Amino acid sequence: MKKTTLLIMAITISSSFLLSSCGVMFGGSKYNAEIEVQNHPNAEIYANGEKIGTGEATSAFKRNQPLKIEVKQENCESKTENFENKFRTGNFILSAFSFGLVGIAVDLGTGASYKPDHKNDSNIEKLSDKNYKFTIDYSECKQ
Repeated sequence: MKKTTLLIMAITISSSFLLSSCGVMFGGSKYNAEIEVQNHPNAEIYANGEKIGTGEATSAFKRNQPLKIEVKQENCESKTENFENKFRTGNFILSAFSFGLVGIAVDLGTGASYKPDHKNDSNIEKLSDKNYKFTIDYSECKQ
């Protein structure tokens, strides 16, 4: 009985290492986005077509999909901003060295190989590996 229990524990522990990877462990398949519409606390915020808040909103998004933010306010034209993702090269290399082909497959399969492109878009601020802040300039709306 003890041998069976030890075998089950060993399989569970080893499979948890085999089925994770660097990208999954350090960031996960989703990231948290804090979205702020500058100087417009009444602007409605839509992320990928779904309303998520007014003025400011926080939500989790899949890393492997671009983020489409639309803001609307009464008597103003709506504004849409598309935020692209970037490949997480460093985590991918670490996954390859640490976990081999299994780590690469897990990172690519879960989407953990991507992040918001904060280096090429000044409207995205990286707060941590899992948290980002998106700022929307809605100065076209004069209300």
